[in-house]
Amino acid sequence: METKTIDVHQTQASLDDLLSLIAVGTEVILTENDEPLARLISLKSTAKPRIAGLHPGAIQMNEDFDGPLPEDFWMGKG
Repeated sequence: METKTIDVHQTQASLDDLLSLIAVGTEVILTENDEPLARLISLKSTAKPRIAGLHPGAIQMNEDFDGPLPEDFWMGKG
């Protein structure tokens, strides 16, 4: 995500201009004398949807995955 920093006293940007930047995924930080005042971001998610099954076999589980833990684990020894 791109970030644009704008000083509130040095810009004549209208709300429409700021909303246009935000709509394309730009984060806008409003500052006053180099101190951040506000961050404007889109409420719509720009993340791509996740697709299940892209890497079959990438994760393997041991046969004893759901087996009981050893006694040393419970005693804090391992």
